[in-house]
Amino acid sequence: MELGLFAQPVHRPEKPWATALAEDREAVILADRLGFSEVWIGEHFSTKAEQIPSPLMFMATLLADAPSIRFATGVINLPYHNPVIVAAEVAQFDQLSGGRLILGIGPGGLMSDAELFGDKEMPARYGIALEALDLMVRLWAEAAPLSHHGEHFDYSLDRRVWLSHGVGEMARPLQQPHPPIALAMVGPGGLTAETIAARDFIPISANFVPVETVAAQWQAYSATRQKLGRPADRLIWRVCRNILVTDSNAQAEDILADPDGVFAYYYRYIRGVRQIEDFKDRQHEPLSVLNEIVEVPQALDDCVIAGTADTVLDRLIALTDQLGRFGTLVMVAHDWDDSDLWPASMQRLAGDIMPRLSQHTDQLPALD
Repeated sequence: MELGLFAQPVHRPEKPWATALAEDREAVILADRLGFSEVWIGEHFSTKAEQIPSPLMFMATLLADAPSIRFATGVINLPYHNPVIVAAEVAQFDQLSGGRLILGIGPGGLMSDAELFGDKEMPARYGIALEALDLMVRLWAEAAPLSHHGEHFDYSLDRRVWLSHGVGEMARPLQQPHPPIALAMVGPGGLTAETIAARDFIPISANFVPVETVAAQWQAYSATRQKLGRPADRLIWRVCRNILVTDSNAQAEDILADPDGVFAYYYRYIRGVRQIEDFKDRQHEPLSVLNEIVEVPQALDDCVIAGTADTVLDRLIALTDQLGRFGTLVMVAHDWDDSDLWPASMQRLAGDIMPRLSQHTDQLPALD
């Protein structure tokens, strides 16, 4: 089993942007040094908490400082972009990185971003994202003359072409036919899992849903693969979880009990932005009240794995026993409110826990 890092990122809004960016870079560099296999960087436009609007630009600053790790967009929200520009920038990054890119795409999950970019409903955004991706794949494979006349995009290039001098030739990624494409699952399955299975995408299970939902996601994905007559390779499955390794279990319990601790803040934010209109008039309630409104205590029970190395290992073994084998455990990066705690946790997870967890999971089947 490999170990990845996912940085949405979620910071305290009062933290200076430059400080947050420097912290995020430090986390990626440390992950590279510790042997993490990949890092996922999110994209958001209208929040000070998740404050990376361009994951490709951010990751490009790390190519020399993190020379081994694979970089993944987590995700590029295609309904908010011109797909021709995204295709060119993805191709350029893949070339610059030596083919280290995983392309995570999505419809956009942050409600304020959706409002900012036209307030289309989620099903419409999914349709836009998939058509944009289809166009991008064509641009990586074809040269002019070309045209695309779809439901959401209309492009052509046929009158101003000079192929012998490169005019009409699109930017191509180093990985052929293109970088691996990934899509996250939040609900228990449905159309998202079916789309991932049918299009040969990498399945990613979100960290902010209960393990039972994660299990249902794989079941839906695997069932679709079986209907299509294709194997379901568990080694491409990414499972994201909130993990913190502490000196003692009591230390972890204190962090979890803090109504404004790092995990409580994270889940208050994550759950709050998903139902922001429902409690718009109660945003100034005390934190303990807000936590109850958005069910933070339940989220901490369902989604956070924290404690000593032995405790975390035991819980991760229980997780794999429940889910079956998966290829990459993706640790979620948090705001470094304690600048010693989080790097130490990453070191323990990579150096102490993962070798022992891999010994356990290597005995589990790799295919469904």
